[in-house]
Amino acid sequence: MGNRFGFWAILIFVAGSLIGATNSAIHEYKNETFTAKLNARFFDGGNEGLYASKPHDLNTSSSSSSDDDHHKPLKGKSFIRFDDVTFVRTIESASKQNPMQSTTGLVEAIIFEVKDRNRIGGHFLKSDVICCTPDLADTGSCSLGEVIINRESKDLDWPRQIKTFFKGNKTRVSMSPETVDITKTGMYYVYFVICDPALDGTRIRGRTVWKNPDGYLPGKVVPLMSFFWYMSLAYLLLGLVWFVRFVKFSKDIIQLHYHITLVIALGMCEMAVRYFEYANFNSTGMRPMDVTLWAVTFSSIKKTVSRLLLLVVSMGYGVVKPTLGGITSRVLLLGVSYFVATEALELVEHLGNVNDFSGNTMILVIPVALLDACFIVWIFSSLARTLENLQNKRNMAKLELYRNFTNALAISVLLSIAWIGLELYFNGTDPLLGFWRMAWIVPAFWNVLSYASGDIYIHSRMIDVSNHLGANATLVVSLAVCKAGAVVNGIPLYQVKGSCSHKLAPSRHGGEDC
Repeated sequence: MGNRFGFWAILIFVAGSLIGATNSAIHEYKNETFTAKLNARFFDGGNEGLYASKPHDLNTSSSSSSDDDHHKPLKGKSFIRFDDVTFVRTIESASKQNPMQSTTGLVEAIIFEVKDRNRIGGHFLKSDVICCTPDLADTGSCSLGEVIINRESKDLDWPRQIKTFFKGNKTRVSMSPETVDITKTGMYYVYFVICDPALDGTRIRGRTVWKNPDGYLPGKVVPLMSFFWYMSLAYLLLGLVWFVRFVKFSKDIIQLHYHITLVIALGMCEMAVRYFEYANFNSTGMRPMDVTLWAVTFSSIKKTVSRLLLLVVSMGYGVVKPTLGGITSRVLLLGVSYFVATEALELVEHLGNVNDFSGNTMILVIPVALLDACFIVWIFSSLARTLENLQNKRNMAKLELYRNFTNALAISVLLSIAWIGLELYFNGTDPLLGFWRMAWIVPAFWNVLSYASGDIYIHSRMIDVSNHLGANATLVVSLAVCKAGAVVNGIPLYQVKGSCSHKLAPSRHGGEDC
């Protein structure tokens, strides 16, 4: 067991090392290197969905400006701003240059909307190069030593091309402060490109600031701020309804139901904290570390408790048997392992750069996927044993209950797999995020389903088996099974029919004891 906890400790350490600084709409470059591709050297400056500036805020005289923009009102404006971006070349490269020469090396910042990607490079010239070669320069198609851009279009200002020249034999040069106004909604990319082989080894420092008309939230998550606000209110209403039912059937309460209350409370807290996190993010451009940590922790605890509740109900706890017996420690070990793995994954996802979902994240996705698979296998195997036990005892009321529960769970798992397959399809066919305005639907979908599992069941009549099991007991555990969330990879179990709670005394309605 010590080795297992040692593994998870290492996992958390890896997560911390992958997070780095808390970034957001401000993309920071910390002495980064350029990557060679074709006949150019690239550095990916980031990408974000940006909405067009509001009409009354557009600068009609120019699509970019400099220092003066820092003093103008920002509300309603959408832009990409280059702040303190500095390029540093190697001493060897600088020493080869004439100190009296005015320009001794060029670095270009290329800003483009995803639909214009084929206008960059020699694609329109039927060439696979990025930088202009002597042969292409001789034809007058481009300027030697610069990135090839097709200007034969109605919009001659895009893609934007900002040039920064090294001077003499100096090792560093800073970009002049530039603010590029966004006048058209789209997914925008920033690349820094070097065409001069003599600048190999050059590094970049500084940052870019990306802003939408109503704040610094990236365009692909802007709708989530309002979504979390409405979800926090919905969870508040759900909690009030649950509290009324909890008090009404207080004589039938068992320990399991306190865990259900915890799940609802965690859901309410998570949605509220998420809203305040996004509101702060939107106003400052930076994710607040402490608020994000609370939101991630609430989410991880809720997911863990939901899965554990579903597992113990599948084992018959509170319905068929009063205790879990000797497997309690194994259930808790799986729960702790899942919490640690989920916490590590969400920390990396929410505290990294907004556009980063790199291969590093896969290190943390795999343990979560494996543990989810363990939950699924254990849940269905437990259900099979519970069904067999009830059938042998000819307990038809509970057998019907668990059959409905199993069928609903199986359907939910299949629907989840289908949805995940749909997500993978869109991710595979849209690698450049052309459908970025729909990206918020993915997290919203899982949150709505998780909430709906409780809401639908609280408002259902649940009378199918109440005559056999006792109306009060049926209602309470039906809510328990439902709000356990039946979340396997975000899958809530809804439309699960009634249950009964374990009671030490006979039902007041004359039904069987659990």
